Amino acid sequence: METHFEAMESAKADVTRERLKDDIRGLTEDAEALLKATAGEVSEKVKEARSRLAAAIDRVKASTQDMEKRAAEAAKVADKVVREHPYESIGIAFGLGLLIGVLVARK
Repeated sequence: METHFEAMESAKADVTRERLKDDIRGLTEDAEALLKATAGEVSEKVKEARSRLAAAIDRVKASTQDMEKRAAEAAKVADKVVREHPYESIGIAFGLGLLIGVLVARK
């Protein structure tokens, strides 16, 4: 019997997602600050750049919210799977811990 837990595939991906989310938030804040700083500029190029930047900020915010929703749903699915299959989850955790321990001890 093969069990596949889609929501629990990689703990590394969670760290990467969190770092990406922080980077996106920082970039969004910087872009908004740039928009505010260039509010007095009347050049046509600046106006066009500001409108493109504002549209990009809106898209990034929407993507970030969608990513947060999907992460919350994945956490709920993982919780449900662990609660429905507690012994299998313990076995998998034990096996992964043993494998990691063997690999670390080998080096």
